[in-house]
Amino acid sequence: VQLQASGGGLVEAGNSLRLSCTASGGTFSPDIMAWFRQAPGKEREFVSALKRRGVKSYAESVRGRFTTDRDYDADTWYLQMNSLKPEDTAKYYCAARDGSILYSAVEKYPYWGQGTQVTVSS
Repeated sequence: VQLQASGGGLVEAGNSLRLSCTASGGTFSPDIMAWFRQAPGKEREFVSALKRRGVKSYAESVRGRFTTDRDYDADTWYLQMNSLKPEDTAKYYCAARDGSILYSAVEKYPYWGQGTQVTVSS
């Protein structure tokens, strides 16, 4: 199973980016798909999670600005990031797990993508 994240880049504050993550390798279709981020010198932190039935969870720092959704046919999920701030600068990782609980803890996710860099200039 491999997760491939893409869509990062350099943007000015106030602009938007859309990240994508695609799962490949066999018939893997996770129940829960999540996004985390890690800024230099900081721990990896939860951003959002999406359950198969559409239930979503967001970190307080991004709620109202970021939206996560999924293309079930393509086993791809997305993170739409609007009104970006310099403090959103980080490497963004997609993660996945099976089960029914929208965990925000890093250790609950066994599958990880390689990360995509998002840099927001002021």
